Amino acid sequence: GNNAELLAKQTLKHRPEAVSINDPARAREIQTILGATTRVYAGNDGLLKLATLPAADIVLIAIVGTAGLQPALAAIRAGKDIAVASKEILVMAGETVMSEARKYGVRVLAVDSEHSAIFQCLDGKPASSVRKLWLTASGGPFRQMPKEDFPNITVERALKHPSWVMGRKITIDSATLFNKGLEMIEARWLFDIEMGRVQVVIHPQSVVHSMVEFVDGSIIAQLSTPDMCLPIQYALTYPDRARNDRVQTDFAKLGSLTFEAPDFDRFPSLNLARRAGEVGGTMPAVLNAANEVAVEAFCNGKIGFEQISRTVARVMERHQPVEHPSLEQILSADGWARAEAVK
Repeated sequence: GNNAELLAKQTLKHRPEAVSINDPARAREIQTILGATTRVYAGNDGLLKLATLPAADIVLIAIVGTAGLQPALAAIRAGKDIAVASKEILVMAGETVMSEARKYGVRVLAVDSEHSAIFQCLDGKPASSVRKLWLTASGGPFRQMPKEDFPNITVERALKHPSWVMGRKITIDSATLFNKGLEMIEARWLFDIEMGRVQVVIHPQSVVHSMVEFVDGSIIAQLSTPDMCLPIQYALTYPDRARNDRVQTDFAKLGSLTFEAPDFDRFPSLNLARRAGEVGGTMPAVLNAANEVAVEAFCNGKIGFEQISRTVARVMERHQPVEHPSLEQILSADGWARAEAVK
């Protein structure tokens, strides 16, 4: 980011060894304010320096979009565990990221509440013991809206999520259910399981964060009041559990927990994501890139809500996927999809 004032304020409060900001000019400003107490880096090189900082034992990747991929790989190759909040890096390059993690003997920990839940439910059990992974979705703000009203959806309405307070991009993705589609692909790589065993169920209360159905028919779920502090803390303190009185769940007040099947006709994003995950190669990167461009166009008033999924479908139809792609091929597919999406 480029919020120099906020970065300077946070740095003065917490006194980290190093920080980074996108703009080199802003970096020089902050360095003047901080003096020699904290090193200030800039740009992509700055992210790589932070990701490989010798003092770091775990690197939290929380950059929105595709910009976190290079720092994540750099951290892995520096022998550091990574905690992944940016699902895009596993959607784009899950095969590469997980292969590198195995090669360098580091852990890839989930920060998404759904994947943190699955990780906790699995408790080290192998994929062979799993019948299905169940990702829960709130259904977003338009779960019960008739499809004929979708052309009237505004950006303001799409940004009102019923359960979570999040950034603009992920909130729109939650309204289209693309967020859940991306999470399906992320789960495929994190837990080394084929797409056919990754399922989605609508759970409006957002208390059951995900479930694992085992081959014997038993199901284990992870529940808590929706609060992202919990999965973030779990990733950073794993394998320990640190005390946290912030998250309190009162089942009597909750009353009931409900579940329903997703409507694939009203929300085509789920089938688009499943197709991308099954095709594999560079197709998930194309799905992700086209969606990012379409969401930005929707937020800027250039296209309607339903055109987000239509744009992604159009770009996917035109793509010739590359199997087992290199990082360069993944980034090339990403760039191609972005250019194609604006046509």
